[in-house]
Amino acid sequence: MEGRVGVHQLSPLARLLLSLALAAPAFAFDLQGHRGTRGLAPENTLPAFETAMRLGVDTLELDVGLSADNVLVISHDPYLSPLIVRDAKGEWLTGAKGPLLRSLTYAQLQTYELGRIKPGTSYATQFSTQQAVDGTRMPTLAALFEHVKALGSKVRFNIETKVNPTQPNDTASPELMTQALVKVVRDAGMAGRVTIQSFDWRTLKIAQAIAPEMPTAYLSFQNANNDTISSGVWTAGYKIADYPDLPAMVKAAGGAVWSPNGGAVTEDLVKKAHALGLQVLPWTINNPPEMDKLIGWGVDGIISDYPDRLRAVMAARNMPLPPALAGQ
Repeated sequence: MEGRVGVHQLSPLARLLLSLALAAPAFAFDLQGHRGTRGLAPENTLPAFETAMRLGVDTLELDVGLSADNVLVISHDPYLSPLIVRDAKGEWLTGAKGPLLRSLTYAQLQTYELGRIKPGTSYATQFSTQQAVDGTRMPTLAALFEHVKALGSKVRFNIETKVNPTQPNDTASPELMTQALVKVVRDAGMAGRVTIQSFDWRTLKIAQAIAPEMPTAYLSFQNANNDTISSGVWTAGYKIADYPDLPAMVKAAGGAVWSPNGGAVTEDLVKKAHALGLQVLPWTINNPPEMDKLIGWGVDGIISDYPDRLRAVMAARNMPLPPALAGQ
């Protein structure tokens, strides 16, 4: 059409600037607080999420499950963990696992307390800086959204569906879980601020079909004892042997974000992911030198139990920091 300038007609400088703009990531660096801020406050609770917002994070990372009466609650495990849960009498749960979330109604779940880690455990030693908040209960996702709105925060949410294809009876089905999540997000008017993530890629395929406006983040875990990407069980049938690398597999599955464990990401894989238009957000990175190394590799964000540590690393690099929520 008349008046339209082709790329070939641009000056060399203009062409360079255009290419840099097209190659730039869709978002600035994404500082994500893992389970709110597990290193500083009881994980996946309103105090942890508020602590993270007051420190200053871009995104709250969290996990969801369904109660027996189909209320979407925030919890990492599909069961009540004896490491962090006390009963109505204040007694710590016993055994390796407590009752499944799916076996208890929301009202029943509210009788349990999640305000501190069980003393004397290795978990308590690992997160020795976590400050207890006694009286804390398991929140719903809807309650978190309301709390964030009341505080006036513009924070985003990275929400993991806790579904395990090897233990299908422990949770709701991928379909029910994803449908429930999408409904709560849309009812709260938060669709523009949510990414859905999962190790179980079936839920991500469902999310893409019913909520294409929400980006999907593809979690992967590879170390000496874990491998979620080879058999196809966790990855909705996709197998790494069929692709040149994991970023290519994530791209084929329709992902917008690849979220590997920190020990499995390399600088070369970051470059390959970026070449495919994927963001790379490693988890869960708590060591400042590793944070600095990954930022040097060009990752698009980091998920950390200690957003305060990550802010310090970013500040040392003169990177823009997400605003801290004001007030008390």
